[in-house]
Amino acid sequence: MRPRNIIRAMETCREQMRRSERKVADYILENRKEVIHMRIVDLAQEAHVSEPTVVRFCRAIGCDGFQNFKVALAQHIAHSPDYEEFSFGDEDSARQYTFKVFDSTMEALKKVRDSIEVSAIEQAVALLSAARRVEFYGFGASAAVATDAQHNLFRLQISASVYSDPHVQAMSAMSLQKNDVVVAISQSGRTRALLDAIKLAQQSGAPVIALAPSGSPIAVLADLAIAIDVDKDDGDYTPLPSRLAHMAVLDILAVGISRSKAGVREHLNTIEKGLQALRTDIGK
Repeated sequence: MRPRNIIRAMETCREQMRRSERKVADYILENRKEVIHMRIVDLAQEAHVSEPTVVRFCRAIGCDGFQNFKVALAQHIAHSPDYEEFSFGDEDSARQYTFKVFDSTMEALKKVRDSIEVSAIEQAVALLSAARRVEFYGFGASAAVATDAQHNLFRLQISASVYSDPHVQAMSAMSLQKNDVVVAISQSGRTRALLDAIKLAQQSGAPVIALAPSGSPIAVLADLAIAIDVDKDDGDYTPLPSRLAHMAVLDILAVGISRSKAGVREHLNTIEKGLQALRTDIGK
């Protein structure tokens, strides 16, 4: 069993903390590896607070005391290795940029995994499993992600469509019913045309699930938001981590549906047997 995410607990509780306790949280977030070797007096001195404030901070995030907090922090660090930042250099060799792409992707997936709200996943699975039909809305790279998700739902016997044109999205949204579901996918969370389509879908009574950065306009407007926070690229060709993070979350939803929708597993087995006839035995 994985230890609980103590970093996420700090980030979640930070706004409800006292000002002095936030100073402790901010120092730890910037110096997490150093803190596991500190005494309580050392941390209090570095954060410019009193020792009782450190104790109150630990209790605010669900720890019994400072030693219990250090154990939780050390476990989190051990299970969350740091990967190299994804930035290209003009002199990068093939080996260097190959490893940078892999490292950046693993880091992005780890961040999304550690921050994802499981309750939002459960609600999304329930909505999608019961939907009469599912409409995916997205633009650019998000449209490609939506197409992959549509294929997943097709295999799960759920009627689904993908629309990446704003006019078609508008017509689709105005044609929806209350038992339909929209999945709005956005890596920026700020696309105006997508916001307009979401409003139209909601006016039709259809619930909207958004895959977008937390706190973004699209995430706020949606009926159910699954936050996907991935660092923005630096202007080079670097959309891969964000795209794969969105695809991973959509795969999670597909797995959830396959376990909650009656008859799906048998249907998937039938499909797999049927596909065997289309595959060559050459090279086996």
